[in-house]
Amino acid sequence: MNTENLKKVPVDQIRLGMHVHEVCSAWLDHPFWKTKFVLRDPSDLSKLQESGIKECWIDVSKGLDVATVIDDIEVIDCTDDAAMESRRIALEVDIATDLARAAAASTYKPAEFAEEARRASALCNEARAAVTSLFAEARMGRVVYNEQCAELVHEIATSVGRNPSALISLARLKTHDDYSYMHSVAVAALMAVLAKQLDMDETQVRLAAKAGLLHDMGKAAIPLDILNKPGKLTDDEFELVKTHPKHGHALLLAGESVHHVALDVCLHHHEKMDGTGYPDKLPGDQISLFAKMGAVCDVYDAITSNRPYKRGWDPAESIARMAGWAKGHFDPVIFKAFVTSLGIYPVGSLVRLKSGLLAVVTRQNETALTSPEVKVFFSTRQGMHVPPRLLDLSNGNCADCIVSRESNDTWKFTHLDALWAGEDTLRKMGRKV
Repeated sequence: MNTENLKKVPVDQIRLGMHVHEVCSAWLDHPFWKTKFVLRDPSDLSKLQESGIKECWIDVSKGLDVATVIDDIEVIDCTDDAAMESRRIALEVDIATDLARAAAASTYKPAEFAEEARRASALCNEARAAVTSLFAEARMGRVVYNEQCAELVHEIATSVGRNPSALISLARLKTHDDYSYMHSVAVAALMAVLAKQLDMDETQVRLAAKAGLLHDMGKAAIPLDILNKPGKLTDDEFELVKTHPKHGHALLLAGESVHHVALDVCLHHHEKMDGTGYPDKLPGDQISLFAKMGAVCDVYDAITSNRPYKRGWDPAESIARMAGWAKGHFDPVIFKAFVTSLGIYPVGSLVRLKSGLLAVVTRQNETALTSPEVKVFFSTRQGMHVPPRLLDLSNGNCADCIVSRESNDTWKFTHLDALWAGEDTLRKMGRKV
């Protein structure tokens, strides 16, 4: 535990948004069943102030510091109505907590892909459980954006800060059964990476990740037999699916601490620049920046993931196809930033080299998007596998280069994911190796 983040604070200085690490009293004497939590509820603050307890330890890496103030943050306008006031307070506390977390993690120590992939595989497992629970709540007509979800957003943003490729690559590896849940996690990670590429600050990065996590909550209102249908939807079924942005917006609006950016991304991530999207057919100049980001991230993860009715496309093939749609579908500036953040050949892409070797992309070179690090494993000239080896195509001494993308629909290799992610990482995610 990092004790540098702990401060002993008089109870009269404790306020909403602080993370209570320890109450300075015997366990039976304080009014809470737990000692480590973010203070969000005004009634809990009143209980603490009336308990007779003099001091508490707070953790400033997980909540507000004594000196932290909330400036320049837009919150929802409220009236004198008690429900709206409660919503305003909850939202303000949520933003304040994000600010504190962002400040604590504003400096990242870069990590190699393999190192971060090990952490990201565990994060994927935790995220699957958290989002499954979130969707279960939504199916019962309520969305509870709780501390577990807030911590998940923090971990996603922190992971992509250390290495932007690890989590977004692993989150692409979904099964048919958990697509809806892991799609939300993948879009959250993609939104965070894109926000960083767009030079947003740490608070905005977390806001983008949160919007990505919640963007598809309306799918909870769609029957599972339609969501998981292993064939083409009928026109009536597709019209029903197209209602999910409005369902999700209504669910999130009923919650207490969902920022207007997340609400907007949920409602408008299927809008298109040419005005042919849904639900509102907004033209490009009426679509917000974050909704434009959501549109790109949502489509990329959807087309690269295995679905009940089709296998996902190769990452590089997906980027190329999206480029063909970009003029009418995506904002060109946002799409360019997205490609820059992932690379023209994202991690996991199958490529052919000038030498006739086939390889999978294992790492991006930020200064040379067309020359990533790859792992060669097959010779097309000999028609046989070769011992896998890494090759940095950006190295001045390397004479090889990528000449084309390849589709695994043609080759049908069964071990591509293990080549770039590693067998141990796949096992931790419950994937067959």
